[in-house]
Amino acid sequence: MGKKSRVKQRSSTPAPADTTLAEVGPRQPCPCGSGRRYKHCHGRSGGAPAPYVARTFAGLADECDWAALREIVPSATAPLRLRTGVVDGDRDRDVTVCSLLPLALPALVRDDGSVWLGLQVQANHGDLSRDLAYALELALAAEPGSQVSLDGPPPPGPRLQDLLDPAADLEVTVYDGFDFWLAGDQSADGQAAAALEAANEAAAPTRRLTTVQAAYWTRMSEREYVRWVLPHDEDRLLDALARLHAAGSDRLGDSGRLLGMFRAHALLTPVWELASGTGADGFDGHMASMSQRLDAALADDSDLSPQERSARNGLANRQLTIR
Repeated sequence: MGKKSRVKQRSSTPAPADTTLAEVGPRQPCPCGSGRRYKHCHGRSGGAPAPYVARTFAGLADECDWAALREIVPSATAPLRLRTGVVDGDRDRDVTVCSLLPLALPALVRDDGSVWLGLQVQANHGDLSRDLAYALELALAAEPGSQVSLDGPPPPGPRLQDLLDPAADLEVTVYDGFDFWLAGDQSADGQAAAALEAANEAAAPTRRLTTVQAAYWTRMSEREYVRWVLPHDEDRLLDALARLHAAGSDRLGDSGRLLGMFRAHALLTPVWELASGTGADGFDGHMASMSQRLDAALADDSDLSPQERSARNGLANRQLTIR
């Protein structure tokens, strides 16, 4: 259904007052109780890390698609448009966001000077938007053919919301694999070819459904799912889905069964399981119908019935958080 929670249990017991931070090894847990290693917390330059930002893509056009490309879409790209003045007044610099780059790089500059920004990276220093903005800043200043890596938390600075044009929609293109990594008629050989083949084999087939925003069909191990990232307030959305479930109106088409949902970047993503062999074709109509039913349920401000409250409790218990 979704990824397991990456949230590790953190100690609730603060360090004793007489703890000497300088005596802690860099790879040991920080005595502050954050759950981080000392070198990534109070042992790094600048002191404690930046506060964690849950809804890191808020304020960006098509926030839900940003979250989807970060968490659930294996291979996709979308062109970005910079704010005026970000690069010496050059607003037309060719910048593309990619779900995943080779070696999970944060960014790279291609030989033609165009910039690729990678979303699926392991580093998250508290505010993923700042991490991505810093990688973009480094790439914009780098020479063609450069690879960008982040060796530690970024310094204070702008977030993606400060660098990107807020009026530019995210036009997502989903691919079957990662052959788009190759430029033009370029071909991979040796280790590069092996890495590309492995990446292609690992990519679950995925399609973007077009009648609603941020809904994606996928097939994993012969099981098929639709995952729909939604921007609504969590309590209102749970109430609305509970109303649909209690009324038997939460199915997608004839076979789509609502399994539960996961939370990523403070957005809820309901997940439906489809009958094997359903495929993505023809599902846009089912999504449009579901969207209408969900909008009606969201607009219902009446108290939940006992059946609806029971359905809500069941949905709330079938959640995972991706962080």
